[in-house]
Amino acid sequence: MTTEVKPQAAVAELMDGIGRAARGAAQALALSSSAERNRALQCIATRIRASSVDILAANKADLGAARQQGLGHAMLDRLMLDANRLDVIAAGVDAIAAMPDPIGRVISQWQRPNGLAIQRISVPLGVIGIIYESRPNVTIDAAALCLKSANAAILRGGSESFRSNTALHACVRAGLSDAGINVAAVQLVPTTDRDAVGYLLSSMSRWLDVVVPRGGKGLIRRVQEDARVPVIGHLDGICHVYLHTAAEVGMARDITVNAKMRRTGICGAAETLLVDRANADTILPPVANALLEAGCELRGDAAVCAIVPQATLASEADWATEYLDAVISIRIVDDIEQAMQHIRQFGSAHTECIVTEDQAAADRFCREVDSAIVLHNASTQFADGGEFGMGAEIGIATGRVHARGPVGAAQLTSYKYVVHGCGQVRG
Repeated sequence: MTTEVKPQAAVAELMDGIGRAARGAAQALALSSSAERNRALQCIATRIRASSVDILAANKADLGAARQQGLGHAMLDRLMLDANRLDVIAAGVDAIAAMPDPIGRVISQWQRPNGLAIQRISVPLGVIGIIYESRPNVTIDAAALCLKSANAAILRGGSESFRSNTALHACVRAGLSDAGINVAAVQLVPTTDRDAVGYLLSSMSRWLDVVVPRGGKGLIRRVQEDARVPVIGHLDGICHVYLHTAAEVGMARDITVNAKMRRTGICGAAETLLVDRANADTILPPVANALLEAGCELRGDAAVCAIVPQATLASEADWATEYLDAVISIRIVDDIEQAMQHIRQFGSAHTECIVTEDQAAADRFCREVDSAIVLHNASTQFADGGEFGMGAEIGIATGRVHARGPVGAAQLTSYKYVVHGCGQVRG
């Protein structure tokens, strides 16, 4: 493993070698059995638990370097690993191993009048490139989900997590080897040279079938603009909590604080709170006080500032800002129609929540709000593949083509048609 800058020709040689090996591994994985891939996942989980001291030491070195570079609190939180987070990562791999095989499923089948029997069957996508920042857990989540769905993976983590990613990838390689699977099934780009990312996006279409970015706005925009293969991902996570006029005060308070403050640096964290005018005087003070006590800065419109003196006046830009920090914008709306209009105008189609005891209002909100995830009476922090029972996720997709919402193993598949006949010819 090395971090030195490489000449462009050397980068091309390195990346093409990785791509060629991944394509060969993908062909073998597509023919592997569910038991073989599950065995590899179990071996990876075992290796993670056995290597916790080495992984945490590598992560400590990454954190030290990141602090020296002045990385913010949100980035440091994403980067940090501890014993509990490692346990969660390993448990996620076990959960993925225990899930049904997403490959070879008969999605649908029918018979034509001429006797042809047609089946649509799930198949792997092939080779998936994952480009990510800060979060070392993505190394394992991506590896496990790709392996479960019989896809080869090329991982390119951020320079700030290079040591952590390398230590985690060593567990993946060892687990694959323990299970007798080609270690090229999951490869980590062994350099922090930015040219490697550019080459992967622009010149590896012969090897790659899809790219999944996971990180900040700049990274995701670059991937979406430069990639020569399909991209699965989202740009912003501007998530809303809407307190409807029929919201119960205690529930509204608990959900809002959790949605904003449980982890402020994740894409499912709430960034804007919308409150119905009819109950703003009664519901906003306890919710705002709970946010303030949790250390959250409040930015509100004029009506909010009149009710909550500690709030500062929000600018127009605040409604379109993904803070990823202990800051929330608050707006009072006339009704559910204005709340949904605000979400349509400023939202990023990621995750929205309505808090209400009015089932008709909840049904309307869930039907008419066109985001990847819509919740009723639950925190936006549940926007997570693990919480959805997927074991883990490779990211949240907000597009409308192929995958949408948490991208788990089942979302990393395509399909083919298998047609059985008995000698039919077309006239």
